[in-house]
Amino acid sequence: MMNDETRLLRMEGISKRYGKTPALEGVTFELRRGEVHALVGENGVGKSTLMKVLSGATRPDSGTMELDGSPYAPGGPREALSRGVAMIYQEVMIAPHLTVEANVNLGQETGRFGIVRRGVHASRVRRVLELLDHGEIDPRERAGRLNPAGRQIVEIARALVSDARVLVFDEPTSSLNDRDSERLFSVISRLRSEGLGIVYISHFLNEVSRVADRYTVLRDGRSVATGTMEGVSTQRLASLMVGRALTELFPRVAHERGEVILKLEGVGGRRRPIAASLEAHRGEIVGIAGLVGAGRTELIRAIYGLDEVRRGSVRIRGLDSTRTNPSIRIAQGMGMLSEDRKGEGLALGRSIADNLTYPAMAKHARLGVLDLRSRRREVEGWIDRFRIKCRGGSEPVGRLSGGNQQKVAIARLFHQDADIFLLDEPTRGVDIASKVEIYRLIGEAAARGSCVLMVSSYLPELLGICDRIAVMSRGMLSQALPVESWSESRIMETATSGEPPATEGSDG
Repeated sequence: MMNDETRLLRMEGISKRYGKTPALEGVTFELRRGEVHALVGENGVGKSTLMKVLSGATRPDSGTMELDGSPYAPGGPREALSRGVAMIYQEVMIAPHLTVEANVNLGQETGRFGIVRRGVHASRVRRVLELLDHGEIDPRERAGRLNPAGRQIVEIARALVSDARVLVFDEPTSSLNDRDSERLFSVISRLRSEGLGIVYISHFLNEVSRVADRYTVLRDGRSVATGTMEGVSTQRLASLMVGRALTELFPRVAHERGEVILKLEGVGGRRRPIAASLEAHRGEIVGIAGLVGAGRTELIRAIYGLDEVRRGSVRIRGLDSTRTNPSIRIAQGMGMLSEDRKGEGLALGRSIADNLTYPAMAKHARLGVLDLRSRRREVEGWIDRFRIKCRGGSEPVGRLSGGNQQKVAIARLFHQDADIFLLDEPTRGVDIASKVEIYRLIGEAAARGSCVLMVSSYLPELLGICDRIAVMSRGMLSQALPVESWSESRIMETATSGEPPATEGSDG
């Protein structure tokens, strides 16, 4: 138990139910001044609900909170912010048409007689950006023109302008490349040294081990473990999260490479990619690494027919299929998982069942009539297999947590029985146990003879499950080499320089 002088925040006995479903049951959480406290757990265990209680977005059914030794029970997010509690959400919430300065001061404008004091606004924005070591950001720049890391800095700056004492980071690196993640870690270290208390939520346990001083694990709506990070392995954290030992983080399912099913020859788009050549075989998993913006996503979209292929060719099973669209690709046995699950990957207003079965509805139809019983059985099977936390197949996908939405999007491809899987960041926002399951299912897809082309910014998973890896650098795709030829440092060297490691190999 910490003493009152170091304690900044205490949440005790926090419980919350939605109908008959318990989201939180007697959770206790404490945060010290000048510390980073990791809040970890699988999807749907209550992390988001606990933070909604903290930020005033949700009222708990029972429990108490103290902030700086005083009772704390905010009536809403505005009151929480005025008390010094700010959220930095996974999906950055900015007004892209406004300037950086306007975004940082939004809702916190100062003025006199109804006239905004722009000089005051500009100076405090510059001061906060310098504190964050991002003085290169122009306060007059339109926020929508910034890269994801820059937009996140705008969110942090807005919190600091409000004199926040508690900052909550929810999956802060999910859309950042390694370089921007490093800068964010430096920012967090600086904020910690200023005495702020930071709650850090992430499924990347290697990040948690690096940035956090202490941890709390939630499981099934309860706080089951709290301690210091020193001497705690990621394997131990993963086991605490799932309630059982995880013996293998990257399970390998035996699979055998067959004939070439997908061939790219000098594929180029409007801006990215510039040139991408690759042969991908049945029964193999090919990883695509590279920095954000290098052209990885654009390559996947071009293959699937979402973006125009302006140069080169795409061949499926030996036949030219360059000019196409997604409907043709689905008919050819290709399935795609978009990195933008909310904008492209899911119909949020539709049910889990609809989202899972849309591309392969014919599997549950007889003489043009949908067999609802057959579809319900199939959907329930995928819900169980992926451990999707929901109230049933009829629940709208938009009501699920981000990680569970991702599971639905991936389950759809497996239900489709695709021959070619195009996966763009397949485990983003997914908890550790679900990642292990997804890795196993990807291996099973390869074992069935499917070809898996997988884009990921998380290098350990590429090195852990792929057979070959190619690296995209400035729109150019390197040669795909056996995974044994790569290391994290070599991948990053190739991503930044465009020069592959000096290793023999071929795309064939």
